[in-house]
Amino acid sequence: MATNVDKALTSANPLLDNEPFQLELDLDLDDSPSTQTQLDDGSIEITLGESTSPTDTDEDISFDANLADYLDESVLATLASDLIDEVETDIQSRKDWVETYVKGMEVLGLKYEERMEPWEDACGVYSAVLSEAAIRFQAETMQETFPAAGPVKTLILGESTPEKEKAAERVRDDMNYQITEVMSEYRTEHERALFNLALAGSVFKKVYFDPNLDRQVSITVPAEDIIVPWGATDLNTAERVTHILRKTKLEMQKLQASEFYRDVDLGEARSYHTDLEKKKAEDSGFTITDDNRYSLFECHADLVIPGFDAAEDEDNLSPLPSPYVVTLDRGSQTILSIRRNWEPHLPSPAHPTGTATQRPTPTPLKRQHFVHYPYIIGFGFYGLGLIHIIGGYARAGTSLIRQLVDAGTLNNLPGGLKARGMRIKGDDTPIAPGEFRDVDIPSGAIRDNIMPLPYKEPSQVLLALLNQITEEGRRLGAISDLNVSDMSANAPVGTTLAILERTLKPMAAVQARVHYAMKQEFKLLKALIAEYAPSQYDYKPSHANRKARREDYATTEVIPVSDPNSSTMAQRVVQYQAIMQMAQAAPQIYDLPYLHRQMIEVLGVKNADKILPMPEDQTPRDPISENMAVMIGKPVKAFIYQDHDAHISAHMTFLQDPMIAATLGQNPMAQQMQAALMAHVAEHLGYSYRKQIEEQLGVPLPPPDKPLPEEFEVQLSRLVADASKQLVQMHQSQAAQQQAQQQAQDPLLQIQQQELQVKQQDIQRKAQKDALDAKQADRRLSLEEQRLLLDAQKSGAQLQAQDKQNADRLKMDLMKTVVQQQRKPKEK
Repeated sequence: MATNVDKALTSANPLLDNEPFQLELDLDLDDSPSTQTQLDDGSIEITLGESTSPTDTDEDISFDANLADYLDESVLATLASDLIDEVETDIQSRKDWVETYVKGMEVLGLKYEERMEPWEDACGVYSAVLSEAAIRFQAETMQETFPAAGPVKTLILGESTPEKEKAAERVRDDMNYQITEVMSEYRTEHERALFNLALAGSVFKKVYFDPNLDRQVSITVPAEDIIVPWGATDLNTAERVTHILRKTKLEMQKLQASEFYRDVDLGEARSYHTDLEKKKAEDSGFTITDDNRYSLFECHADLVIPGFDAAEDEDNLSPLPSPYVVTLDRGSQTILSIRRNWEPHLPSPAHPTGTATQRPTPTPLKRQHFVHYPYIIGFGFYGLGLIHIIGGYARAGTSLIRQLVDAGTLNNLPGGLKARGMRIKGDDTPIAPGEFRDVDIPSGAIRDNIMPLPYKEPSQVLLALLNQITEEGRRLGAISDLNVSDMSANAPVGTTLAILERTLKPMAAVQARVHYAMKQEFKLLKALIAEYAPSQYDYKPSHANRKARREDYATTEVIPVSDPNSSTMAQRVVQYQAIMQMAQAAPQIYDLPYLHRQMIEVLGVKNADKILPMPEDQTPRDPISENMAVMIGKPVKAFIYQDHDAHISAHMTFLQDPMIAATLGQNPMAQQMQAALMAHVAEHLGYSYRKQIEEQLGVPLPPPDKPLPEEFEVQLSRLVADASKQLVQMHQSQAAQQQAQQQAQDPLLQIQQQELQVKQQDIQRKAQKDALDAKQADRRLSLEEQRLLLDAQKSGAQLQAQDKQNADRLKMDLMKTVVQQQRKPKEK
């Protein structure tokens, strides 16, 4: 860089000439960058010929900019070479997994092999155990994870409130609408992912925002196109994740024209073949066909980009790696783009203390775009699929099937030896049934000139071995059928459930992994919808306006509808049948309507809320509508904010109406209607009592179903107890005062009171009369007793006198007898 400075002095010695000193500078900077700094003394310091680093202008670079446009070609070349070497090392680390996968693909059974050995058109069928297992897994998992209503349900974050519940319903409906209607490719991509997952053991979903479609997308990426170090644990902690992309020349031109990739000349596309393609060609003996598309490496890695990464500290200036996405052309080894791969609101590595920083971190957390679906967790990063598990069984079954079919072919159409010179018209084509051909024989009988080879029929031993191997493969692949004949029709539900659980447990574990992966995928989709989607819904949502979209997504979590604990509908139905049997033994401790509602939903019946409405499904109604609902047997519910006194008055008046009572009296369901309405009145009465307690306390009570801390609950109970006592006293005084007012103001009540007083006086008079009668009766009884005593005394005296007379008479008679006896001897 040339800099010419010409100095001109007005005189040889300015001090002697007393002329002002002048210095003229003629600077030829050649458009070189320069900086000017004003010093404290007023002078200006000019720095010439120094280039600025990317960090010096980083504040002018947008967050989503292509950083490759700001780096030197030598830096890009070094970075590309290092990344390619590391990716090739990652490819070599999964060599054993690829070899097993390729060998299993040969016996998948989705094609027919035209064989030329041991003879032309020999049997070329394959065992169907692999394809059967993959197709069944795809069908069962698709039914569980993608029902007709959509694959998403919601989970409320934090405390559940009616507003959050309504927001969760809107998010659920919107996510299902986006996946089933807007993202028209999602179902096909999901089915393709499940089929690849079953066979390969791993499949990936890439979730990103497509500016061409102006919406979020989720595409399936087969395991062979995602290169991860074999020793990595998961995608979040992997050192590198490389996605192999293939772009046509037209697609590359569009991406370069939109400035998504650097506008560099890549030349003609150079073919690149993955390790899986090479292995397939090697085992098949074919030559790989060159592809006219560009092969790109999209590397998601933690890198140190010169000029863009912050130092660990100011002393040693040791840079820390940050997450970037580097896209390069594998054929020309040219980097096309380098972009930051973390959330914009997190601190920038180049400015860790900038104003946009929310929390200090040495390096930001990388933004994830991929979701890993594993089938069976194996020894390394990639999962084990059906090819790795039962591929050997499929290969052995294929060999046995071909042997059996070939043996049957040879037995039905045998070959043999014939004498030289013997001619058969029609050559050696098989003789059709009922066909006779002419034969020219040199001499002797035909059987002497033809000797068929002794081919045997298909071996029963091979057939039994084939069945055994096939059954073992189906059992190991968790696709064996349950022998229903082994179970009794009268077996307890628990026994049936145990058998189902034992049979379905391996597949349940696989579907649990699918459930977890779908949960991560839905989180990424939710974040994209909340970030890029419009702030209002595409339709009119229920219970809200159209502008509540982002607010709803902020308070709601999305999860799959599948149940990781019950992998099939049969298992869930048997579980609910067991609960129903338990509920029959003690129905009073179960919520039977909710249990029946859950059973209907498990069976997949649509509109379960209309078939069996629940109280929580009800909306606030006026008292007349509630009365009408009770009359037709529909549930009603009271809400805490309603005017409960007005509702109670309207319901009680409805019950006391003589016309309504006369009409309902003829209805056989009258008692149930009255009980339902009185239960609803009791619910209003409870809310009314709660409101009165709150008035006594002077503060509102916590929500009825909100859990309370122990200390707070104890203090609240004491306050409520005091308030309830005060409320009872107030009610008692009000009742007494009301009664007094009624007595003072109601004439009818006064007449009734007077009649009551007259009755009381009559009762007192009768009581007094009864007392006098009792006294008189006592006196009569006493006189009677005295009379009886006198009579007894008189009777005693008369008896004594009579006894005396009888004694005297007896004495007289005795004396007469004695005198007569004395007179008789004298007379003799």
